[in-house]
Amino acid sequence: MRFMMLMIPKGYEKAQPGAMPDAKAVAAMMKYNESLQKAGVLLALDGLHPPSMGARVSFSGGKPQATDGPFTETKEVVGGYWMIQVKSKEEAIEWAKRCPGSENEVIEVRQVQEFTDFPADVQKAAAGFPEMQAQSKQSKGS
Repeated sequence: MRFMMLMIPKGYEKAQPGAMPDAKAVAAMMKYNESLQKAGVLLALDGLHPPSMGARVSFSGGKPQATDGPFTETKEVVGGYWMIQVKSKEEAIEWAKRCPGSENEVIEVRQVQEFTDFPADVQKAAAGFPEMQAQSKQSKGS
């Protein structure tokens, strides 16, 4: 089972462009990342720039509209993520508990939907998705 662990740091929604984490926090996080890697459960990980450097595309009335960050109405934002492969939700939660997060951080653990989780009609509507996913993984490896 694949799970995405989403790091949600409180206050990051107001961070200025170019805001960077503390070096000590990064060093502690690297030890955690290495433990995920050594255990063979880590598939991917990345940190994200603050929303002030991003944009949102909404589709009100069926027309795409781009808005640059920051987004004043936002209460929580994702600061980064890990993609892990483990045997259960409980194991994913145990990995999340080992993270050296601070008091202002929360990790949301979400299971990735697998193609086989969907009913036949949805699989038919998404025909070609597994091949598209495989090609995406291959192009990242080259």
